[in-house]
Order: sequence, then structure tokens, then C-alpha cells
Amino acid sequence: MLPSCCCLYYLQLKSVALIKLLNFLLFYVHKPNIRRLTQRLKHKTIIITGASYGIGESLCYLLADIDCNLILVARTVDKLRELKQRLTMSKAKIDIYAADLRDQEQIDEFIKYIQNLPVDIFINNAGKSICRPVMQSLDRQHDFERTIKLNYLTPVQLCLALIPKLQQSKGHIINVSAVNVLFAPAVNWSAYQASKTAFDQWLRSAMPELHNRQIKVSTAYLPLVKTRMIEPTKAYQNLPALQPKQAATIISYLLQTQKRQYKPWWAMVVQLAGVLFNGIWFKLNCYYIKRK
Repeated sequence: MLPSCCCLYYLQLKSVALIKLLNFLLFYVHKPNIRRLTQRLKHKTIIITGASYGIGESLCYLLADIDCNLILVARTVDKLRELKQRLTMSKAKIDIYAADLRDQEQIDEFIKYIQNLPVDIFINNAGKSICRPVMQSLDRQHDFERTIKLNYLTPVQLCLALIPKLQQSKGHIINVSAVNVLFAPAVNWSAYQASKTAFDQWLRSAMPELHNRQIKVSTAYLPLVKTRMIEPTKAYQNLPALQPKQAATIISYLLQTQKRQYKPWWAMVVQLAGVLFNGIWFKLNCYYIKRK
């Protein structure tokens, strides 16, 4: 019995080590220069949506040691209050605003709230993920409406409201996106991938205009991140993935450098493969559906 337990433990260690190695190779994390990041964000007002959990929460903790004003937006008021309480002793001034950004009336109220505030940086982090076959969505129009609302229409509306302020402050928009918007479409992800791609295209189309008005735009094309969002998708549970803190570090790197984008080193290889082997990818998706 003892040797069996030892073997099992050894295999688990090897599995953990392999995952760590894959994470290191696949998801190299660009780290900011803390001194320059602090200088860049000092006295700035930063809006972060989806701030109460996952990437947004980790980003709040990362930026809390900087003398700035963080406006944290999320649905869960209790979690926002808890987060503010934990950051009470930090250098950053913390303001919270509870709003469901899928609800038009609450969006309008939030826009009224920020009208009298100076805004330097808008971090669009809130999002909705859904993995469901189209044939299981024939009577679920709301799946598409909710996803397109939060992932596309709401950030567009917030950007339109904030652009005059960001022009005045020579500000910065950061979109927290997903690397799969750069790739060939994947089966079961029609609602999510379409909505994330829609805002990505909108923002890239608007970028030249914003650049001419001295508004910087950055997009973090993140790979899989271990957050609540991916928990319903069983296929993701054992895959290599970033931790929320690592994703927050990447966003802080974009805050410091103001580079136009972050994407994993292998993203271009996958993009090229999607173009060259599009027919094969389509057949693989068909085969996957048949097996299910």
C-alpha cells in the first residue's frame, strides 16, 4: 500500500511540475517597472469595471499601493464594500459603485455619477462568458442579448461617455480581452466570441481617432485565466492557465508602458495556422460535435 501511495504522490508532483513548466513557457508575464508605474499613475483617477472578483480584484490590490483614485465598479455591493474595507490603509483612495452593467438604467446612472469626476484611465474588465451550442440556444435569445450587452454595447457606451474626459486628461483606455478573438471561430462559443470580437473591432477602428486626440488605447489579449468565469466549462479545469494576479500584472505593464497590446508569444503562430489550415479547423470542429 505504501509504495502505491508513494507512486501516486510522485505522479501528482510530476503533474504539478509539468503544469508549472507549461505555464512558464506559454504564459510569460511581462512585469512593470514599479517606479515608473507609480509615476505614471500618481494622482490619476482610474475606473475599473468587474472589480469585485478575479482579475479586477487582483488589479485593485496591485494598484492600491499607489497614490491614485480607484473607482471600482461591480454588481456585488457586499464584495465591493469588503474590498474597500481591506484597502482602507492603502495609499490609493477607493470609491465603489455598485451597478449591473447589463441594465441600461444602471448604466445611465453610472454615467451621471462620473460626469462630475476627472477620469484619466478606463479599464474595461467586466465581461460575460458562455459556452453553449447554438442548437441548445434556439429558445435562449437572452443568452446572446446579455452577452452582447456586457461585452460590447456597454463598453462602447462607457467609452463614448468618457472620451471627452480622456481627451482632456490625455488619458488611456485598456480593454481586457481574450486571445481567442484573434483566432478562428470555435464551436460552442458563438455568443461569447462574437461579442468580444465586436468590441475589439470597434476599439481598433476607433484607435486612430483616439490617438489623434492623445488618448492611448491598449488591449490585453489574455489566454485562459483561472477565474469564476471559466468554472462552468469542465474542459478548462485541467488546462494551463494564468492566475488572476498574473493577469493583473500584465494589465499593470500596459498601464506603465502604454503599449497597444499584449498577447502571448504563440498567438501569431495560432493566427497563421488558422488562416493556412482553416478547412482542417472546420473539420475538427465538426468531428468534435459528432463525438459529443
